[in-house]
Amino acid sequence: MPQLIRAGLAPVACAVALTALLCAWVATGGAGTVSRVTIKVGQAAVTLPSSSAPDAADTYLTVTNLGGPDTLLSVRSSAASRVTLVRHTGSAAGPGTALRQMAIPGHGTLSLNPFGLDIVLQVPRSLIVGASVPLVLTFRHAGRVTVYATVTPPGTP
Repeated sequence: MPQLIRAGLAPVACAVALTALLCAWVATGGAGTVSRVTIKVGQAAVTLPSSSAPDAADTYLTVTNLGGPDTLLSVRSSAASRVTLVRHTGSAAGPGTALRQMAIPGHGTLSLNPFGLDIVLQVPRSLIVGASVPLVLTFRHAGRVTVYATVTPPGTP
């Protein structure tokens, strides 16, 4: 019986030591921090391409961040062959500058509109006014958020 108790002490001592080390690691921040990032997307609209730019449909929406700072990394849609994040300077005319990402301030709002930041659906597929287009937005911290944007006539956000 004493040999059986002695044989069981080694694994128990090892488990206690590992648990203590794990607790110390978590307490010092080694496991990272838990931060809840809540993203809400609203007022999503995709405009039909104009005759001057038939291969691009501008997409406007509002991203409200109820948590810490986050970043929009990408957007996908089954309604387009490619989706680009874009910054327009001065006017909505022209292709704008492609961006790799868009920052969303903590407890702030990011508005995508014709005169600043927007999302462009490249070579959009059969858009019909009033229809819904699925958009999958990927954020650094919040992960994927799916939203449905309403298709609007050209020139109307």
